[in-house]
Amino acid sequence: MSAPESPEPSHGRRVSLLTLGCARNEVDSEELAGRLSAGGWELTAEPEDSDVVVVNTCGFVESAKKDSVDTLLAASDTGAKVVAVGCMAERYGAELAEQLPEADAVLGFDHYPHLAERLGDIAEGRAVASHTPADRRTLLPISPVERPAAAEQVAVPGHAGWGPRVLRERLDDAPVAALKIASGCDRRCSFCAIPSFRGSFVSRHPDEIVAEAQWLATQGARELFLVSENSTSYGKDLGRELGGTRALELLLPRLAAVDGVDRVRVSYLQPAETRPDLVRVIATTPGVADYFDLSFQHSSESVLRRMRRFGSTDSFLALIDQIRTYAPEAGIRTNVIVGFPGETEDDVAELERFLTAARLDAVGVFGYSDEDGTEAESFDGKLDEDTIAERVGRISALVEELTTQRAEDRVGQTVEVLVENVGDEVTGRAAHQAPEVDGECLVLDAGTAKVGELLRCEVVDSAGVDLVVRPLETAGGLPGTAP
Repeated sequence: MSAPESPEPSHGRRVSLLTLGCARNEVDSEELAGRLSAGGWELTAEPEDSDVVVVNTCGFVESAKKDSVDTLLAASDTGAKVVAVGCMAERYGAELAEQLPEADAVLGFDHYPHLAERLGDIAEGRAVASHTPADRRTLLPISPVERPAAAEQVAVPGHAGWGPRVLRERLDDAPVAALKIASGCDRRCSFCAIPSFRGSFVSRHPDEIVAEAQWLATQGARELFLVSENSTSYGKDLGRELGGTRALELLLPRLAAVDGVDRVRVSYLQPAETRPDLVRVIATTPGVADYFDLSFQHSSESVLRRMRRFGSTDSFLALIDQIRTYAPEAGIRTNVIVGFPGETEDDVAELERFLTAARLDAVGVFGYSDEDGTEAESFDGKLDEDTIAERVGRISALVEELTTQRAEDRVGQTVEVLVENVGDEVTGRAAHQAPEVDGECLVLDAGTAKVGELLRCEVVDSAGVDLVVRPLETAGGLPGTAP
């Protein structure tokens, strides 16, 4: 979406942004920060010092919704005006506003282009009508190739446009930054409500992404974490002249070549759409992490069909074999849902067979729960809470054992670690470890290592999914601090 003209300044009012949920929300918050700064608002990290606190909520699962509500309530205790934005606000709108009078406004994605003005209204005591939810899939054409032009008229968070300046402001100085390549999803997984409030899939123009990557590099980002709801669909709406379904394969080398960027990481891959050429590019392109975040969700064919997904234990294992043919030590992670309606003990055993054979680096295990407005909400064959909890515990125990073994197998290997924290301990992440979800590396004998430095290290020990490493030399070939 094109950037709007800058609104009138808000006369130095102060605003803080609190972000919950995934990396996509982090990008959206930094876009909002850019919009608010351009509109004259002063950004502050302390809600207590703010005139307005904006909470970018998550509405994915019940625990995330509870965290969002708790954060809104805590923000109201500061005495500042409180505004809810983000997925939960978009999904529930006026209903949330009615149930949470502590929030002064609940604003949806359509408010984002003019958020500076709306906050000005709220700060001055003028009422702003809360968002009225609607199915955002109806806002863009059904045909993907018709969407880029139509998206210019639709508020798509994280697609704020580019030109003389990137409409984004970093909210931290971390050496890793999320970079949105697309928004929305065309899949119809029976358990997922995301497409209804995030909308149909729409890619960003590759030149726009590269321009933002270059800007992020000037802001200290050494690793770019590419995010979307479904990265394997990137480019299907862009046309052949921009690569079409091969657009991500063409984009990755361009991003890896950006001056100042040491590593590019792709997230949110759909197994059924992960093409052999994309596997090859991710696994073999210098500067692109050989890391595969694959959304398997389950491996029993019968459960996957009820989920409106595709695949099986054997097809998933074949994909993993393909990855490891190119990069034997590639990092592979996934999430799985257990206790889905109709799941049998045989289905759980099939999932156990897959996980045991797959040797994954990290696995998130979630118990099924109904989500408002999803197809699965009406399914029969619901399992009781005790059965779901038992299966979550069983699969989690298996996953802990398997991922611990996988980490142990890395002892003696050489990894490149991006330093992220320097203090009493020096920690960072190797190529197979994504931010926050996949473990980290404890760097021994780090000497004068600095945040943002890339260290070539030997793995000397492991602790669960975490690794203990010692520098051999920096990525640039300078002597390390190890004896």
